[in-house]
Amino acid sequence: MLRRSLGSAKVVIAGSFILGAVFAACLQAEDPGPGKRLPDGAAPAKGAKAEAAGEPSKFVRVRYDDKKRPVALETAIVRYAKPGAEKDGLYVDLIGAIHIGDKAYYQQLNKDFTQYDALLYELVAPQGTRVPKQRGKNTHPVGMVQEGMTGVLDLDYQLDQIDYHQDNFVHADMSPSDFSKSMADRGESLWTMIFRMVGYGIAQQGKNPDKGMEARLLAALFDKDRPMALKRVMADQFEDMEGSMGAFDGSDGSTIITERNKVALDVLAQEIKAGKKHLGIFYGAGHLADMEKRLVSDFGLRPQSVRWLTAWDLTGKKAEKKQAGSKQPVGAGSGQ
Repeated sequence: MLRRSLGSAKVVIAGSFILGAVFAACLQAEDPGPGKRLPDGAAPAKGAKAEAAGEPSKFVRVRYDDKKRPVALETAIVRYAKPGAEKDGLYVDLIGAIHIGDKAYYQQLNKDFTQYDALLYELVAPQGTRVPKQRGKNTHPVGMVQEGMTGVLDLDYQLDQIDYHQDNFVHADMSPSDFSKSMADRGESLWTMIFRMVGYGIAQQGKNPDKGMEARLLAALFDKDRPMALKRVMADQFEDMEGSMGAFDGSDGSTIITERNKVALDVLAQEIKAGKKHLGIFYGAGHLADMEKRLVSDFGLRPQSVRWLTAWDLTGKKAEKKQAGSKQPVGAGSGQ
């Protein structure tokens, strides 16, 4: 019983980071002001539906050393382009986000974001909204959980570290009113999503019982380096981000994944129509499996390469490390 409860708790905590990026961020957005509006009426590229080649991409992983010890929780940047169209120069990067991470992780992302003609980002807010540079105290329950966990795990919060005021940033998400309407139309609520996460956690615990998990979690709470010990216990749950996000979806998808992804890719189509060639989409890693399917089927793009960034250093070493990430062609070994 204890094992099942702890397993469910891990899923709910991981899910709270996902939900907090939606609900907490939209409560602390700045007014859009007179900023630019995107062109209307654009649509994804037409043509025959394409099937994804090979296995779907992975966007979160735990990397282990040769002694099977976890050394990093990593997120992927996967590049997509049209096969044989290198001269066209068009590419789209799906940039997986974990909403709490090491400060060095967000510093590297800020540096990487400058290379794009347009960087599309998630934030449930009116069109053109930017995250304020100095945010007030978070008062939403889910956001409070997220921010509280940054202290418990000795990590930083995405909304505090990412510079959303870069000139190439483009808002690519639903407005609060559209989000609420979509959830109402689907009969969804925050609590129904939390209950789905709990159900998923119980189901996973039944399928893959980890007999030592409850002992590891309890031991981590009393470890002399509690943040690092807890991160090592939690990392495997984040690696199953896609499965956790799938818990939100019914047979007809969900607002939090399906509908928001549609909006993001509509904005992508508009940016491409406007002549942008080098584009990135910075969204929670749990969104990207569905986005990949849509890039393949609607835009005719294929994965070309993957680059991994360390979101959580699990070695216990506090030394600052510059990370340019490791770039591999799609299909290369994971290094696990």
